[in-house]
Amino acid sequence: MMIASVLRRATFDAFTMDVMDDGVALILFDRPPVNAVSIDVYEAIGAITDHVAASDDIRAIVLAAPPGARAWCGGADLHDFDGIDVEGRKARYAFINAQLPRFYRLDRPVIAAITGAAIGIGMILAALCDMRIAAQDATFACPEIDYGLVAGGAGLFAHVNMPEAKIREMLFSGARFTARELESTGFFNYVLPAAEVLPRAMALARGIAGKSLPAIRARKVASARLEGMSWTEAYLDAQSLTAQLTSGSDGAEGVRAFLDHRAPRYEDR
Repeated sequence: MMIASVLRRATFDAFTMDVMDDGVALILFDRPPVNAVSIDVYEAIGAITDHVAASDDIRAIVLAAPPGARAWCGGADLHDFDGIDVEGRKARYAFINAQLPRFYRLDRPVIAAITGAAIGIGMILAALCDMRIAAQDATFACPEIDYGLVAGGAGLFAHVNMPEAKIREMLFSGARFTARELESTGFFNYVLPAAEVLPRAMALARGIAGKSLPAIRARKVASARLEGMSWTEAYLDAQSLTAQLTSGSDGAEGVRAFLDHRAPRYEDR
């Protein structure tokens, strides 16, 4: 099997991005001790979104923590809340709310490779990704209620079709669950031994990265538009996007390659 090499590296605060020559970007979140999310991390997420949107050499993304990290994302950095007043909290929320929806709508697929705890905003960040592969012993929780706060992820978890009863159990109890215990909720694409998580995520990303970039981007846009749509509206939207792609050479090449029994040769490769 061919091993991809790193074309370039970029850093965004606690994130390091390696863009591979096969079109996969591996992003490592490394903010010891527990990958807590500060306001600087939210700013970095916005910067990553802008960077990827402007980069045609990135076709799929894997978001992971470094080997041995204590958590994939250990929740909000509580130092940000020490002494905060109502106006300060509102300003913080306004900034966050300008970053996360843009990350969710990023026109490249993002795969979460979760090998440690995903707590609070960590679980939300995982839900914002398109696909989730988790270590069977990775833990998940929304403990905001333990701090006298209200967890903000209920609507997002419902959007990714977690069962409402399990969502309420998590939000009201603050309890931790392993990925294996949550596997039946459908929150994950795969639940695996920890050593298999990143290789599976990278393999999935490479498979996606081999597709036409215009098609990848259009499919991600269509997926993000599903919010608030009926299934028929989403179906018609996908048809409209496909009609637009048909006018480009990649769409024609994909069909021609299938009929010729060969691999497609996309223009942007």
